[in-house]
Amino acid sequence: MSQVLDPPPPTQASAQAAPAAEPGPAADHDLAALAARHGLTVSGARPSLPQYVRQLWARRHFIGAFSTAKLTAQYSQAKLGQVWQVMTPLLNAAVYYFIFGMLMNTSRGVEDFVPFLVTGVFVWTFTQSSIMAGTRAISGNLGLVRALHFPRAALPVSFCLQQLQQLLFSMGALVVILLAFGVPPGPSWLLAVPALVLQFVFNTGLAMVMARVGAKIPDMAQLMPFLLRTWMYASGVMFSIHHMTGPDSGLPSWIGPLLQVNPAVVYIDLMRFALIDSFGGSQLPPHVWALAVGWALVAGIGGFIYFWKAEETYGRG
Repeated sequence: MSQVLDPPPPTQASAQAAPAAEPGPAADHDLAALAARHGLTVSGARPSLPQYVRQLWARRHFIGAFSTAKLTAQYSQAKLGQVWQVMTPLLNAAVYYFIFGMLMNTSRGVEDFVPFLVTGVFVWTFTQSSIMAGTRAISGNLGLVRALHFPRAALPVSFCLQQLQQLLFSMGALVVILLAFGVPPGPSWLLAVPALVLQFVFNTGLAMVMARVGAKIPDMAQLMPFLLRTWMYASGVMFSIHHMTGPDSGLPSWIGPLLQVNPAVVYIDLMRFALIDSFGGSQLPPHVWALAVGWALVAGIGGFIYFWKAEETYGRG
């Protein structure tokens, strides 16, 4: 037979025992004082913004090494290896030339259309790849995030640096194409350096925004290709916005100025202006350098602060 044992009734001694301390401000203060006395801090607590910047700068060698290693490993399984760093954007440019340049005839009225198109494809690929890599920066590296303590912003920064390195490889092919189509080098080519720096800052800030969103919503990585493709078609990669929205286009007059303040258009047009002689200043939006600096500051600083505010949440289920 089974027996159910009831607990004995409370004795007078146990009833008179001191009650357990209830949580409250006094108890929290005692715990905080105890932690401070023994030098304890909250695990994974978000540091202040200046301290966070210093921590990130202290890991600059890790960021550089990590981005280079990721770039080297990207095509390690392919027989052509690192050649695909140049072949991928070139093949994209060839497909766009066939569809838009030949079938849809968007090349009419655009001098040096092949350099125009290849420059647009290379610059756009830099932004597109940076954003896609940033979207997966946290959600795709949870093992690293949970195993090691480091400023999480190092991941999106390193992925954007990886894409910048890949773009620099591609720029060698771009120079060959420019020379092959009769575009001579000139002093204006030096303008490509500040344009790329500003675009890198913009890309990194946007990648940090998407890294935080992607860490919270993993499905965002599946949605981003569709959003980026829509953005590409509005960025004049395969056609000239200046010609397509001109007075004879039949489009409302506000379409052209709206498209020209698009940050992707700003950075693509700056690179075309720097590298292609036939792409003149009349095809640039007004105050183009101010727009480029403004977009870089808004995205760079705003994206960094937005990412930093959720620092303690990354990698926690």
